[in-house]
Amino acid sequence: MERLEHLTAWARTVLPAPLLDLQPASADASFRRYFRASTEAGSFIVMDAPPSHEDCKPFLHVARLFRGAGANTPEILAENLAQGFLLLSDFGNTTYLAALEKDAGDADRLYRDANTALIKIQSASQPGELPAYDAELLRREMRLFPDWYLARHLGIGLDTEQQNVLDTTFNNILANTLAQPQVYVHRDWHSRNLMLTDADNPGVLDFQDAVYGPITYDLASIYKDAYIRWDEDRVLDWLVRYWQAASKAGLPVQADFGAFYRDFEWMGVQRHIKVLGIFARLCHRDGKDGYLKDMPLVMDYLRKACARYNGLGDFLRLLDEIEGKSMDAGYTF
Repeated sequence: MERLEHLTAWARTVLPAPLLDLQPASADASFRRYFRASTEAGSFIVMDAPPSHEDCKPFLHVARLFRGAGANTPEILAENLAQGFLLLSDFGNTTYLAALEKDAGDADRLYRDANTALIKIQSASQPGELPAYDAELLRREMRLFPDWYLARHLGIGLDTEQQNVLDTTFNNILANTLAQPQVYVHRDWHSRNLMLTDADNPGVLDFQDAVYGPITYDLASIYKDAYIRWDEDRVLDWLVRYWQAASKAGLPVQADFGAFYRDFEWMGVQRHIKVLGIFARLCHRDGKDGYLKDMPLVMDYLRKACARYNGLGDFLRLLDEIEGKSMDAGYTF
């Protein structure tokens, strides 16, 4: 309560008009909170990022980097890094997910706009501006699967043979993803972080963890979205359109679409392994069990990709063994 009082007092000093109302706007999977400040001059977003848990500097850097590339990130109107407060422009409260759940008929336009914005960001890529999405980080993300999904969520340990399968799978995934061309990676480019806006759609949020890494990562995020499913034929069409536009823009996509699609699938496998671990951690460490309902879709993506490619078959069989054990223990995917 004391922190909210400090945030409100600070907001009153930086808003362009008197504060009429301050209400929660959203919360994400971290310690950050967002409030909507209503004034006679319009509404604004006040971000609360406690310095003991969050660092605003990456948010500010990436916001300006992506905005400079032509993406519609929030305008930074005021900042107080000592207290962890930012005043931002407001994109409203209609996410892509909300818009698509209400009316899926506009999906082609929304995903075309998302592709356009992503290509702008990727086209501005320069090494050294963002942390590298290197082998250490990619592997650390995948370790969330055995540590949180298997051990904590399912209560399952791996024997030596199963651990060898997991290690080999992780190495195969790393070999593919590290060989891909490197660009700016938003890292959570999906329907909950893209906002429907009247101009310069979409509004782009939750980019503070951006890195320099594999070109297909953000595509795996949005087209293998943990929160909404699309028919594979439709996803294929959107991917082809991205691939054509990216090639025309001079991005280093594979010349052969089949090879590009394979990279996209392998990148998705890395992300799904990570996401299962993250969702389990959010539940068991942070008390956010709402993410458990999204696990079956993520697992379905993972299984389908593993069934298609050499190098992932043993891991699919391991998933079968895990499912059998979890059912015996009373768990379900």
